[in-house]
Amino acid sequence: MDKLKGKGKEAVGKLTGDRRKESEGKADQLKGRAKDAVGEAGDRAKGVKDSLRSDDDR
Repeated sequence: MDKLKGKGKEAVGKLTGDRRKESEGKADQLKGRAKDAVGEAGDRAKGVKDSLRSDDDR
């Protein structure tokens, strides 16, 4: 959601010449990417944990 909102802000900033709005949009996009990366890392960690369990533990 942050990435989409950021793209919108960045586009509006570019159209209006508002550098601050453009920068806010870029920051929102980075925040969205960071959230995605954290989520993916958690998913990978869970996958590793599950793969290390033996069939008897399930």
